[in-house]
Parts: sequence; structure tokens; C-alpha cells
Amino acid sequence: MKYKKIWRAVKKELSDSAHGIHHTERVYHLCKKLSSEKVDEDVLLPAAILHDIARDQEDNDDSRKTDHAELGAEMSEKILMEIGFEQNKIEEIKHCIRTHRFRGNKKSETIEAKILSDADKLDAIGAVGVARMFMLAGQFEEHIYRFVDPELYAEKNMTQDGMVKKISDHSPNLEYELKLKKIPERLYTEKAKEIAKERLDHMESFFSRLEREIEGGK
Repeated sequence: MKYKKIWRAVKKELSDSAHGIHHTERVYHLCKKLSSEKVDEDVLLPAAILHDIARDQEDNDDSRKTDHAELGAEMSEKILMEIGFEQNKIEEIKHCIRTHRFRGNKKSETIEAKILSDADKLDAIGAVGVARMFMLAGQFEEHIYRFVDPELYAEKNMTQDGMVKKISDHSPNLEYELKLKKIPERLYTEKAKEIAKERLDHMESFFSRLEREIEGGK
């Protein structure tokens, strides 16, 4: 399989969490789906495989100082150099990785970086997005649902860059209202925006039903 050395290096670093290797595989396939003739897949696809290589390190850093996108770009350079990638390709791949994250303030400048950013965000919504949210909710002992005003909650419980101060006070429906509904505003490609609309419609329906069932309705 092409890029098997890159896959092997990434699998050594990632767990089976919501941001683990299975997420990476889905992002890789979404990148291929969003790709076009204008795209350099020898930049896009290695970037997709490597984009979360430092995610476990960020998640395990209680100080919250680790930026997995920045650290991942630096870790990727060493791997790509050992494999024999040209330096100009490495720099383009690093740009994709540095600019992919939702909370990052670095803008994607190339088509490959924009597609990776879009693919990563698409994997946070739809049926997969719901599954990932509840996976994290169980991991961090979040509420299954919270009947609170999302904006008032955000004022008291979230930092300016969108981080939750006390994760056990969070819930999947708040994550949906405060973050995931805004994903279409952050997408670059028209194809990704089309996919996002259908996926968000599914999530809206799911959370509406979840609320009814929690309240004792059908």
C-alpha cells in the first residue's frame, strides 16, 4: 500500500480514541472524496495520514500548552525526510497539518490544506460526529444532555478560544450547539459544504429526538 511507512509511523503514536487511527482513516478517505485534478495527492494524502500524529500528546498534556497541529508538523518532517520526500513537498505537507485544526488561527492557503481542513471538520458531524461525541462524553464523564442556554453556558464555562473549562460539565448537545453547527462557516470547498448540510440535518434531527426522549416523549 502506498504511504505504508507513513501509516506505520502514525499508528505507533495514536490510540483508538475519538481522534485516533480510525478518525485518521476516515479523514484520509474524505480527502480522496474531496480531491480533484488540481490537487497534488502526494501532498494531500500524506498530510491526511499525519495530521493528528501528535493528538495523543496534546490530549495527555494537563497544562493544555501542546498544540497537536504545530507539534505534528514538526514530527512529520522527520518521518518524511527519512522516507525521502523532497523538502518542498515536506513544507507543503507541514502547512496542511499546521492549519487543519478547528480552533487554530492559522489560515489554510493551498488547495491541499483547505481540503484537509474540510475533511477533518466533516468527520466531526453527521452520524460519525454523534458517535464520536458520545465516545468522548463517556471518556470524560460528561452529561448525556444538558437543559441549559448554550450562550449563557459558554460565558461561564468556556475560554475565549473555545476550550471547555470543566469537561465534566459539558454535554454532546452543547458541543453541537456551540461548535459543530458552525462548521459550515469554516469550510472552503463547495463539495464539503454540500456534505456538511446533509450531515448537520441528521444531527439536528437526532438531538431533537434525544431531547424529547429524555423528557419522556416518544
